Amino acid sequence: MRSILEEETAIELQHINVKLYLNNRDADLAPVIPVFHSWIQDQVFDELLIDVADYRHVHHGPGLMLIGHEADYSLDNTDGVLGVRYNRKAPLAGTNLDRLIQATRSALLACQRLEADTRLNGKLRFNGQKVQLTINDRLLAPSDKVTRDAIEPDIRTFAARLFGDFGYSLSFDTDPRRLLSAIIRASSPSSAGTCLTASRANWIERSTHSSALSMSDNKYYVKSRRAAPDSLPARYSQGEVSPFVSHIL
Repeated sequence: MRSILEEETAIELQHINVKLYLNNRDADLAPVIPVFHSWIQDQVFDELLIDVADYRHVHHGPGLMLIGHEADYSLDNTDGVLGVRYNRKAPLAGTNLDRLIQATRSALLACQRLEADTRLNGKLRFNGQKVQLTINDRLLAPSDKVTRDAIEPDIRTFAARLFGDFGYSLSFDTDPRRLLSAIIRASSPSSAGTCLTASRANWIERSTHSSALSMSDNKYYVKSRRAAPDSLPARYSQGEVSPFVSHIL
């Protein structure tokens, strides 16, 4: 019989970050600023969108950020690799697979919007192969072998559903000084739309109920989301970027 110390401990993945690598690493992000502001005006996602923060001056930094109450969206340039990042800040109910699907679908939907926006002239495109998963919580998921071994089955299940018949490889960042992170690389490129279709059935079946529960009691979220488009300062529609929003980050 296994001792108590040898018993497997389930690790709950919260605060999941998903980064979709883009084709053009040197893309000019300035035209995205008014796009992000229009997303705030129209409140295009389920999360409450609040402000835009410009960190393009930071070398290999967070790039251009769309700050939200439950999550942030960004065109992230960490490690010199440009990508669409979704950073979930508010906890979600459900399983690890539910949360991986929710975060990845959110990133894919944002990427699909950017790809289709005529103001950007098709300059931002998902490379179709590389997805980075990061757990932005060192307490829940320290970057060590025990944690990597514990979460690998969930990530492999998720990757197989995301890329389906394309096949994939999985690699972890083993640097203990960094957040727990893994890169899923598809054997063949696919589009954001194809990946959304692949994850759709799983998302509807597994996550709709848990997402509804997590939002239904959030009175601040419901009230603010309805009021946001009419209550925003006029400068948002003119593409002004807030100089500092660290109180939300």
